[in-house]
Amino acid sequence: MSSPTQFRIIIVGGGIAGLAAAIALRKDNRQVTILEQSRLSTEIGATISLQPNATRIIQQSWGLDNLLDDSNGTIDHGFRIYNIDGKMVNEIPLRYKTQYGADRIMWHRQDLHAYLRTMATSTKWEGQPATLRTSSRVSSCDCEEGKVTLEDGEVLEADLVIGADGIHSVLRTSVLGKEVKPKPTGFSAYRLMLPTTVLNEYAPQFATNIKPEEPYTSMVMAHSCRLIMGPACDAQLYSIVGLVPDERMNEDPDSAQSWVTKGDSGKMLETFKDFPSWTQDVLRNADSIGLWQLRDLDPLETWHSGRVILIGDAAHAMLPTQGQGASQTIEDAEALGTLFSHITERPSRDEVSSVLEDVFKCRFERVSLIQQFSREAAKPATEQGSNVIKMRPDEFMDYNCTYRGVRDWEEKRSMAAITAGIQTVAVA
Repeated sequence: MSSPTQFRIIIVGGGIAGLAAAIALRKDNRQVTILEQSRLSTEIGATISLQPNATRIIQQSWGLDNLLDDSNGTIDHGFRIYNIDGKMVNEIPLRYKTQYGADRIMWHRQDLHAYLRTMATSTKWEGQPATLRTSSRVSSCDCEEGKVTLEDGEVLEADLVIGADGIHSVLRTSVLGKEVKPKPTGFSAYRLMLPTTVLNEYAPQFATNIKPEEPYTSMVMAHSCRLIMGPACDAQLYSIVGLVPDERMNEDPDSAQSWVTKGDSGKMLETFKDFPSWTQDVLRNADSIGLWQLRDLDPLETWHSGRVILIGDAAHAMLPTQGQGASQTIEDAEALGTLFSHITERPSRDEVSSVLEDVFKCRFERVSLIQQFSREAAKPATEQGSNVIKMRPDEFMDYNCTYRGVRDWEEKRSMAAITAGIQTVAVA
């Protein structure tokens, strides 16, 4: 039971976005409830990475210096690029810690999720722990009143409602007053994960070429297809993602998708038949193959309405080509935590709406540009247009990774506006 002055927050979605928001927002006089539609069941293997802009927030802004020790994460040391003949043609070391002050870290998705869930709900962390309710599917939301209705008819009310319910968000329709469907992007992806011991035993040539125990992201690219591979769980598991043109998948663009969609082994082997022979050994030994059609969103006209705001994939789903999807979610959560930090008691609807507008203004431009660049990076080099984004890939990497939170971003934007004004006056 909440007190009359307690700030009540409902987060719809118990994934990376929802848990990160709970961590950022938890305080002593706040009641944070996370509504997760699933039972948090096991998903087909997949890895996830956070870039320096996100790991810096978790470790430095949120003070979670146990991130690596308690989450089973692996610091990525670099990229290894292989050609169609199986020869490594480039090795790019990552010196993110030196260059950006934080690392790129890789996880099995379940490990990162479990870590964030613990940090959100633990009594050992600063502030009142969040309450996580599973099997709580939201069917509708009244944005002005801050009320969410569950499928079983239960109605919950809060001062702030956060839509962290993913690319097929229910709350997005409530916020926008219309349905906005995610767009097929022309690509689909296979996902598979194997124990490293299986690779060493049944695909020895792969293990000799790739060295799966080493903390590197390896890529093989040919014929508009890519294999992106890397270790997880302290190199006990190895993850492979196969990016392919979407016309090979023939999926219904209007169908909902999940992380547990099954892939066809025969189709996958046919798609990658011209890749190095040692990659075929691995693909043949995969017993669980996931498949999903890659979709994203065009920039939305707004992310908020009344007491409700969208974050993460619900607001700005993007392609994985920049590895920024989860990282932008962490940035969203940090912005919410920072811009609501001054509110210690139950806020009015106008107070909440004002802060949500500030969050949107601070986040929209940056996220939309990263969405756009992620689309461009998915295209073959011959199709990438210079009229969309002027920055080179290395400049864009700096743009991605040097972000230091919403206050620093606001300050830099203000200084840029002042500088632009001075230059305009000087020209006049």
